[in-house]
Amino acid sequence: MKSEVKIIFQSVVGLHKACPNHLGDWYFTGDFPTPGGHRVVNKAFVYYMEGNNDRAY
Repeated sequence: MKSEVKIIFQSVVGLHKACPNHLGDWYFTGDFPTPGGHRVVNKAFVYYMEGNNDRAY
């Protein structure tokens, strides 16, 4: 099988321009809004790898 692949990339700067009133870039930049943010994202990753559908927070 042969197929064409196109990669679409949105930079964080472009995200800020596209959504100027939303500060949710922490998901993409790692600049979490709370001290426990790293704990939650790490727990969510472990849950994902384990196939666990529970919430990490």
